Amino acid sequence: MSLSTRKTKKVKTVEEKKAEVLIKLRGYKLIKRKDFKDAVGFLVEIPDEKQNALIWCIPGENTTIGVQYVNKLRKAMKELEVERGIIVTSGRYTQAARENARKKGIELLPKTFPAFDIFEHVLVPKHEILSPKEREELLAKYRVKPYQLPKIRASDPAVKAIGAKPGDIVRIIRESPTAGTHIVYRYVIEG
Repeated sequence: MSLSTRKTKKVKTVEEKKAEVLIKLRGYKLIKRKDFKDAVGFLVEIPDEKQNALIWCIPGENTTIGVQYVNKLRKAMKELEVERGIIVTSGRYTQAARENARKKGIELLPKTFPAFDIFEHVLVPKHEILSPKEREELLAKYRVKPYQLPKIRASDPAVKAIGAKPGDIVRIIRESPTAGTHIVYRYVIEG
């Protein structure tokens, strides 16, 4: 069989793999995939918040993401009537893009975000964001304020993977053959 008669299979970019991992880890439901001029978009439903989000994958390790990319995503979000946006790239973000994205409610995934499920590793425990009800019960049970709990940075890879933001409380569940199940709580802070 010659090369011209073989069907070519579309190879996924690293950014698309990262987006698929993000969708799986955060429990999003994929509605559709759409190709844009310089990006691949995934329209997803966020079940907990009953809203949709647009994940934009911009390929290229040497790509610099500036304000123009943020504005293009915001325009695509308006066309699709979506309130949340996420940019996935292996490139870097300019400071102006970071500030603009923060104002427009767009999450910028760092290039260090893994292209595989980190929770499948034996040494990475399960992480969960507490619901508002669980949060209040925990704080009442231990009679503490959130800031009195041990802290974890928002830049932690597991925290980024589950989408926790500063102010959230994360439950970390460790399984051990000798100690059984051990549960700890961490307060998410900037950084």
